[in-house]
Amino acid sequence: MLKTYQYKDLTKEQIQELVNRNTDPNNAIQDTVLQIINEVKTVGDAALKSYAKQFDKVDLEKLYLGQEEIDELASTISRDQMRALEIAFQNIYKFHQTQLKRERTVETMPGVKCWREVRPIEKVGLYIPGGSAVLPSTLLMLGIPARIAGCREIVVCSPPQNNGKINGFVAYCLKLLQINKIYLVGGAQAVAAMAYGTESIPKVNKIFGPGNQFVTKAKSLIQGLTDVSIDMPAGPSEVLVIADDTCNPAFVAADLLAQAEHGIDSQSILVCTSAEIAKNVEAEVEKQLEVLPRKELAEKAIQNSYFVITENLQEAMDFSNLYAPEHLILETDEWKPLINKVLNAGSVFLGHLTPESAGDYASGTNHTLPTSGFARSYSGVSVDSFVKKITFQHISEEGLQQIGSTVEILAELEGLQAHKNAVSIRKKD
Repeated sequence: MLKTYQYKDLTKEQIQELVNRNTDPNNAIQDTVLQIINEVKTVGDAALKSYAKQFDKVDLEKLYLGQEEIDELASTISRDQMRALEIAFQNIYKFHQTQLKRERTVETMPGVKCWREVRPIEKVGLYIPGGSAVLPSTLLMLGIPARIAGCREIVVCSPPQNNGKINGFVAYCLKLLQINKIYLVGGAQAVAAMAYGTESIPKVNKIFGPGNQFVTKAKSLIQGLTDVSIDMPAGPSEVLVIADDTCNPAFVAADLLAQAEHGIDSQSILVCTSAEIAKNVEAEVEKQLEVLPRKELAEKAIQNSYFVITENLQEAMDFSNLYAPEHLILETDEWKPLINKVLNAGSVFLGHLTPESAGDYASGTNHTLPTSGFARSYSGVSVDSFVKKITFQHISEEGLQQIGSTVEILAELEGLQAHKNAVSIRKKD
């Protein structure tokens, strides 16, 4: 029986406890990650090879695969599989291409013109998880907006398989993205390698990609220790499904399990408007769980998940906004009025026929999203994530006459005489 809570009976403290996840109360994860970061920073490639042996159970002679090896691996997948990846590529590209927009110049006063111009981040690092499931879709989700943005150098890291290579699906995505090298490094050590650079792996300006709690912690630490930024904290995956009496319990159960099979630290939450819905969904979860190849993983994730029963959809939305899910699914006929009530979520899936897995793979939206409540303040990955917007301004003689005295007065009241002089000397000239 899944843990089930009545929303009306929960105190604020109990709700806060429910929405907290992936904490590291004793700093055990942080201590391990700091050790890995320091080792990679100090020893470089040797540390990466040692960690590959320890964590990936593989002896690596070199830490990367080049174009020839990528082409060979890509040729091992079927034409149907290639076509599916191509369709996903096209849809993701089509959605993200619209995000690169030129802004207009604004004349704030006569002769004072201000504008912003977009510039790509020059060197970006993409982390593609391996672990229990290799995710070629993540490579598309990160590589496509990086290409659209015009990033000059794209460094890709992914854990090696036990044969010291990558799978053919990742290789084919590399070909679609015109990336001719991939580094065989996973975990926190991959984040450290891209942040500091090693003999083989270039240092980057920004690191992207989801991962387990160790990868997420490494990204957070690196942002404080170096001049390298990150896309967002994107850790273990999660879904929150809101369902009422119009839902199909089999659909809801399938969506909960789709998230649960990512790994034991994933979380699948159902918020529904009656105990009857919870009962029917739980029966479906048990039934569908039995035939999943990744049953053991999904089962452990489900044990870490729970149901919340609310009296209406408004209460369901209140809880969802407190939880701030990575993925939010509205399995109700009344999804349209709920759109404006969504305050905190990474990506939202509307109605009975919009499974979260469509967004994971091929609808076009990005699946690299904030987790662990960070949807309260972060957006998912987009082309914006791969660019900087630099402000420009130009002041003519007329503009200096218009704005000069304002700047002089403001500089004087702040006691910054040199600021005032920078205007005054020009006005006199």
